[in-house]
Amino acid sequence: MKIYDLSQPLNERSSFWPYYPPFEVKYIKRKAEHGVNAQYIMTSNHMGTHLDAPRHFVTAGKTIDELPLAWLCGPGVIVDLRDEMDELAVYTPQMIEKRAEVKKGDLLYLHTGWHAYADFGATPDEERYYHYHPGAHPDLVPWLLEKQIHVWGVDCVSTDHPMNLPIGRFLGKGMHGHCDKVRAKAEQKFGGKAAVDRMFPDSAYQLTHNALFPKDCVHIENLGGEIEAPELQNQRLILGCFPWKFKGGEAAFCRAVAFVGKWD
Repeated sequence: MKIYDLSQPLNERSSFWPYYPPFEVKYIKRKAEHGVNAQYIMTSNHMGTHLDAPRHFVTAGKTIDELPLAWLCGPGVIVDLRDEMDELAVYTPQMIEKRAEVKKGDLLYLHTGWHAYADFGATPDEERYYHYHPGAHPDLVPWLLEKQIHVWGVDCVSTDHPMNLPIGRFLGKGMHGHCDKVRAKAEQKFGGKAAVDRMFPDSAYQLTHNALFPKDCVHIENLGGEIEAPELQNQRLILGCFPWKFKGGEAAFCRAVAFVGKWD
C-alpha cells in the first residue's frame, strides 16, 4: 500500500481568503527557557486544505464532528481535467465522465492543475490562484446529487467559479477593481455580458455552497501535494479526508490522501 498526500502546506506565508484574517503563529515557549517548544496559532478555517461542513452555509447544518466517518474515507476517483482547464474555465459532468468511472457514493477529487499557482506550488501566482481559477459549471450541482456524493474536492481556492464569488462580483469595487478585471476576462471567454449573465445569474451566487450544503454534499478546497502523481490520474482509488474532530466546527483543516494498492 502506498499513501499519497494530497494536501497543501499551511503556515503564516499562506494566502488567505480576501477579507478573512490571516494565519498567525508564534512560539509561546522555547526549549532553552521553558524546556519545551510550544506554539500558538490564530486563523480562520478557510485557508490551506480544508473541509467545509454544511454548517458553513446552513444555520442548523451538520458540523465537522457530526460528519459520518463513512463519508470521509472510501472508494473514489481522482479526475485529471488539466487539458481543458485554463483561466476561468468551467468543469462539467461530461468532462468528468469521459475520463473516469464515478460510482454512486464515491469520494471525488478534481485535478485542474491550479494548485501549481498556490503559495507553495511549482509556479506561485497569488492573483491567478484567487482571481482566475476554474470552477463548477451549474450542471455539476444536480449531477453530484444524482451520484449521491457527500464529499468532493478541487485543487483550487473554491469549488465555485470566480463569477459566482466576490472575486467576480464585488471584490475591490471602488478600489482596485479586481472584479471588473475578472468580469472583463469572463465576458471575453464566454461570449459577452449576456452569456456571462446567463451562466452566472444572481441566483447562482456561491452556487456549490448554497445548493449542495443543505443536501449534505460538502467539499474540500485547496487540494494539492502529490495530486499530480501519474498513477493517480483517472483511477479508482481509496480516498480519504481527515479533519480534526472539531465540535461545532463549520469547517476544519484536513489531510487529504489517496491509497493505492492492497494493505500488506
